Amino acid sequence: MSTKKMLERVLSARRTAQVGEEGDEDDESKTRKQVLLAMRATNHLTRTGYLLPCLVLGLVVIVVSSLIIHSRDLVCISSPSAFDPVSRMRFFGFDSLESHFGSLGVPWCRPKHGKTVEWTNKDLLKGLEEFVPIYETRPIKNNMYGMGFDHSFGLWYIARWLKPDLMIESGAFKGHSTWVLRQAMPDKPIVSLTPRHPEKYLKKGPAYVDGNCTYFAGKEFVDFGSVNWGSVMKKHGVTDLSRVLIFFDDHQNELKRLKQALKAGFKHLVFEDNYDTGTGDHYSFRQICDQFYIRGGGHSCFKDSDEARIRSRRKKFWDKAVDIEELCGPGEAWWGVKGQMRDDFNHSNKAITYTQHFQNSRFVESVLDVYWELPPVAGPSLTHQTRYDPARVSSPIVEDGRFGLFQRLGLSRLETSVFNGYTQMVHIQISKPES
Repeated sequence: MSTKKMLERVLSARRTAQVGEEGDEDDESKTRKQVLLAMRATNHLTRTGYLLPCLVLGLVVIVVSSLIIHSRDLVCISSPSAFDPVSRMRFFGFDSLESHFGSLGVPWCRPKHGKTVEWTNKDLLKGLEEFVPIYETRPIKNNMYGMGFDHSFGLWYIARWLKPDLMIESGAFKGHSTWVLRQAMPDKPIVSLTPRHPEKYLKKGPAYVDGNCTYFAGKEFVDFGSVNWGSVMKKHGVTDLSRVLIFFDDHQNELKRLKQALKAGFKHLVFEDNYDTGTGDHYSFRQICDQFYIRGGGHSCFKDSDEARIRSRRKKFWDKAVDIEELCGPGEAWWGVKGQMRDDFNHSNKAITYTQHFQNSRFVESVLDVYWELPPVAGPSLTHQTRYDPARVSSPIVEDGRFGLFQRLGLSRLETSVFNGYTQMVHIQISKPES
């Protein structure tokens, strides 16, 4: 296939994928105008006799561009979004900010029956339109070290969709996540487990304390795994544990939290910091499920490998991108963080073998009914974020180049700093392994 035809197919695929979404009329109008201008220009060149020279010049430009594009370190793609023809076309280099890591793809955990969430991208767009004005009323405007806009929206949206009878959060900091849950479900009770009570932060600045929240905080603090959940459920009149939503933002080993939640009988869990392989202060689902199905492992620790070159280049663009030295530990161990299972804000680390990594992955997928990572709200050209590497996440809800939609949703009214805290928040649904 020629480069010109390939480019036309990519552009056609992108236009087709955008048709049918709300608020796209002006984008389509611009496209029609561009087509009309192109037709008029072609007619003019035909009449004046300059059409053939222009076509020859255009062909030369395309050939040179093709040589430049294919000289890059391009590799194959394999990820849960590999079947998305639009996002996968970025492989051909049309988006200079994105590159992929070969068979490594984007880490993800496979549900045992292939089930996914009920909501669609269109539902998320409607949710964004509703949530932006709510977010603008937040009591904690500068939530440094806490959730930014992306995860605030994700938590609010999941809670709104599931409509739980009780919400539990492990880790509250200044109370922003408590406020988000309250906006989603105004009349439902919240249980908050956090070492320091949010009211302590009120002495220094904005914080949020909820009147319909039971706090296990300060001297009353109890770790999630030590709570008598049967007693708590009885107190709140909850008999169906599938009607409970658990939110973890406590920087603990997520495998540990999964096992604790499973033992207690909970079904719906949300983890705020689902760190990518090689990053973060605790063992995450991304790390657990990364590349276990590739015999001998998937990441290359060779300094002269394609992956090493790609990682080195991307490190210059994205703050949290990791290079080979950061990814790999002793004996070329790459799982977790340098072969470690981190826990408790990086205060407790344990080296594990690849066999243990494999076993952890198999266990997670044996109890997993649904795994859904919140996509970034919008592409980096719109949000100006520099933190996460867009090649390591799913396609954003509002893709790059769609400023009209970004603006209509009210996202352009927000400070760019609120978009710089995305860490692949994940919603999972679990049940006991099948016998």
